[in-house]
Amino acid sequence: MKGIIFNLLQETVSHEYGADTWDALLESTGLDGAYTSLGNYPDEQLVALVGAASAALKTPPNVIIRWFGVRALPILASKYPDFFKRHRTTRSFILTLNGIIHPEVRKLYPGADTPDFEFDASSPDTLVMLYRSKRKLCALAEGLIEGAAGQFGETVQIEHPQCMHRGDAHCRLDLSFTGKAAS
Repeated sequence: MKGIIFNLLQETVSHEYGADTWDALLESTGLDGAYTSLGNYPDEQLVALVGAASAALKTPPNVIIRWFGVRALPILASKYPDFFKRHRTTRSFILTLNGIIHPEVRKLYPGADTPDFEFDASSPDTLVMLYRSKRKLCALAEGLIEGAAGQFGETVQIEHPQCMHRGDAHCRLDLSFTGKAAS
């Protein structure tokens, strides 16, 4: 996993709970926390950090990961405003993930293993998104979507009728947007 994810996690945890909390998570996992944005780190390190946060907060890991996605998105928007400024809605932003955003991510962070998405945008009311990734971080995808909706002044309802964690070949997310940008 690219170090940028760990950098974002450190920033969100430190901002929300303080630098001492980040240090406590590192200490409880035995990790040194020396992450560079371009570095590659074992996925197990993220799993360990999320597990430590889950235990400390008595909160399920998927809730921690979703929280992280929601909180990380505004940081990403401030670091990479060009990805956002050409869009007026969350839907139009999400539809650029495969064609624009992930290719740019792979340029910025060579070797990044981004998830794959398929979309059914045939309904004006619901955007169907299929998510595939060996990491099975669908909760992170949900959090990032929720965070993106906040960036565009919208709210999103996410239904998750298929999930790799339940044995499905992919996750299916049915997204419905409401709010000022969606109207």
